[in-house]
Amino acid sequence: MRDLGVGFRYLVQGQKWVGRHGRWFGFGLLPGVVTLVLYAGALVGLGYGADDLAAWVTPFADDWSSPWLGIFRGTVTGLVFAFGLFLAVITFTAVTLLVGQPFYESLSEEVDRSEGGDVPESGLPLWRELWISARDSLRVVLRVVFYGILLFACGFIPVIGQTVVPVLGFCVSGFFLAEELTAVALQRRGVELKERLALLRGRRMATLGFGVPLTLAFLVPFVAVFLMPGAVAGATLMARDLRGETAGDDRDDERNGVSAENDQTRGNLPFSGGDQEVHHLPH
Repeated sequence: MRDLGVGFRYLVQGQKWVGRHGRWFGFGLLPGVVTLVLYAGALVGLGYGADDLAAWVTPFADDWSSPWLGIFRGTVTGLVFAFGLFLAVITFTAVTLLVGQPFYESLSEEVDRSEGGDVPESGLPLWRELWISARDSLRVVLRVVFYGILLFACGFIPVIGQTVVPVLGFCVSGFFLAEELTAVALQRRGVELKERLALLRGRRMATLGFGVPLTLAFLVPFVAVFLMPGAVAGATLMARDLRGETAGDDRDDERNGVSAENDQTRGNLPFSGGDQEVHHLPH
């Protein structure tokens, strides 16, 4: 359970990072705004057409008497819209990341740079990166659709369908949302989808701690747009953790502690029990 807090901490740290780097926050807003307009129109259309869609998928209920027909079709309508919203939360990130691939990759590189050390680069041309991103996103969406259909069917089970199923739905959404976001940093490191999923399953609670609160936040209109830059930044920090890469603070400790100790062993530094600036002895 401790890993739940770890994942949520990365989400918060990502938002703080873009808060300290206002230019990158504004830079990362643009793809989300474009995608939000498209998705808002799609959800409005679904809201108007959900009744007709529910009637189309349940022709066997046409002869049912009132009030059972209204109750049943009303439940199906709610499930149809919930399923559409479920897909929107997941695919919103995939589409936004695809639209904003150059934006978010640059942001992720800057996060790596701010942490110190090497900044991994894929070395691939933009068209190739877009193709890989689109291909992997489609694979993820197909997985989500499979789980979504399964959960949709389970939604008809009394009590469980109204309690357990929504919780599982948010967990599935959160897991794959985290996968899409960490893919920005991991793809630059040459990590394929299969390995990315294995990394996330290995830290499942941290993944849910990062992805589920973000999924819930994305249900609020316009929030997704403003959280996306920080989500990419936090996912980059989380990807570094998943890969076992040393954080910037740890590297500072190594430089100020272990490296200094090694220099003393070689005779390059005078021994000192306290913290002081490093000076090489003249030869």
